[in-house]
Amino acid sequence: MQSLVIFGATGSIGTSTLDIIACHPDKYRVYALSAFSHMEKLAHLAQRFSPKVLIVPDEKAKKDVLSFYQGATIPEIRIGQEGLCETAKDPLADTIVCAIVGAAGLKSAYAAAQAGKRILLANKEVLVTAGALFMKAVKDHHATLLPIDSEHNAIFQCLPKQDSTKYLHKVIITASGGPFRNIPIDSLATVTPEQACKHPNWNMGRKISVDSATMVNKGLEVIEAKWLFDLDVSQIDVVIHPQSTIHSMVQFIDGSLLAQMGHHDMRIPISYALAYPDRISHQAASFDLSQLTQLDFMPPDNQRYPCLSLAFKALKEGIGACTILNASNEIAVQEFLDYKIKFTQIAETIATMLQQIQLPVLTTIDEVVDFDAEVRAKTLQYLHSLRS
Repeated sequence: MQSLVIFGATGSIGTSTLDIIACHPDKYRVYALSAFSHMEKLAHLAQRFSPKVLIVPDEKAKKDVLSFYQGATIPEIRIGQEGLCETAKDPLADTIVCAIVGAAGLKSAYAAAQAGKRILLANKEVLVTAGALFMKAVKDHHATLLPIDSEHNAIFQCLPKQDSTKYLHKVIITASGGPFRNIPIDSLATVTPEQACKHPNWNMGRKISVDSATMVNKGLEVIEAKWLFDLDVSQIDVVIHPQSTIHSMVQFIDGSLLAQMGHHDMRIPISYALAYPDRISHQAASFDLSQLTQLDFMPPDNQRYPCLSLAFKALKEGIGACTILNASNEIAVQEFLDYKIKFTQIAETIATMLQQIQLPVLTTIDEVVDFDAEVRAKTLQYLHSLRS
């Protein structure tokens, strides 16, 4: 029976993972759950799944979660980054689901790699900002890394289990194109946060919805794919696929093209990673091929989606540039959501930061975290200067 830690248990990845676990109590047990906010929800999850450990951000959160907890046995409660890293290395945990959003999840994922754990990775920042360092830790400590982002999980499913890239020509990551796929480019400067958050295919959080609208999310996925599958930049393509039915494709040197398709339900990639190399059932709806009427594909327009080009540029320049891309985007997106900058200024901000901030040599996770914080501060300073 797998003993599971779920970092980010109250988010969409965490709750989908717990939904699958509930279907297979004979295969999985929950050892630890973490949350940054939503302490009431964390307490309810703890009462349902009976973990031995909870990890919360601070002493106030500890008091809050205890006030909501009504179980007979109170779990051990660990605090902050130290608690996350301790749990990632805990010998009683087999599998670590890394679903913390942002740079806050970097150190605990790295700790899991150093401990040689089985890692189910959803946190983009781990590979975007520290890909080389993280993958070296995975290799050096014989950890197992399984992607649960739908696009990378699709690539993983399409690649052969042995010599996975021996005959590979390229991988093709699909993108919906977001809500502004067809509007005139010159109208992008006036779009609102509400419009940017209205995804044509599904409901997501506000930040990831804006990332989909700018397609910076696909840029981050390109960077992730490079490290996950040990690819050259030239081996990664992105195509617009409005139906979002095919999640990614793999093309081999003989011209064969394999695609993974299905509903956009995160329980599908999560269940594949949880059970790998086996497969397990869950409660997601079956895919009815008779309902599939159309599959469209088109190349992305670099004028419409400049953030995608910036991501390819950052990947070629190295770990420091990827950190700048990610951190400056997060700050700019929040400023846009707060009605302080225009939609088009998100890409402009990223481009400016990539040009202005000197690229350091980053050799440790602590250096990456410190540089990430520096970039965020400089991005805020730059955006505030625009308004003064």
